[in-house]
Amino acid sequence: MKLLHLPVVIAVLAAPAIARAGSIEGEWRTADTSIARIAACGDRFCIVMKTGDWPGKEIGRLEAVGFDNYVGTVTDPRDNKTYSGRATLAGNTLKLTGCALKIFCQTEVWSRR
Repeated sequence: MKLLHLPVVIAVLAAPAIARAGSIEGEWRTADTSIARIAACGDRFCIVMKTGDWPGKEIGRLEAVGFDNYVGTVTDPRDNKTYSGRATLAGNTLKLTGCALKIFCQTEVWSRR
């Protein structure tokens, strides 16, 4: 009877590792080599600078809209202007795009730290 429970135990123990594999959460090296941390905050993900010129500053909020795709807002810490944003996760690479009026866009590629 105990052998029947083994697959359940294995699945429960493996779930956190599987969740992290495709998770946007973690520390990311930005285009200017600063470190940003992405963590769950409510039903979204908050992006907070950890190093660089703006440590502790929140620069974005994203929500999942499909597998490895996110939408929300991003803030340029230099001028505090907020833009519509989107992000796409591909392994250890995060492609983040902020747009003004949906036509003037700037993209950065971050790497998982």
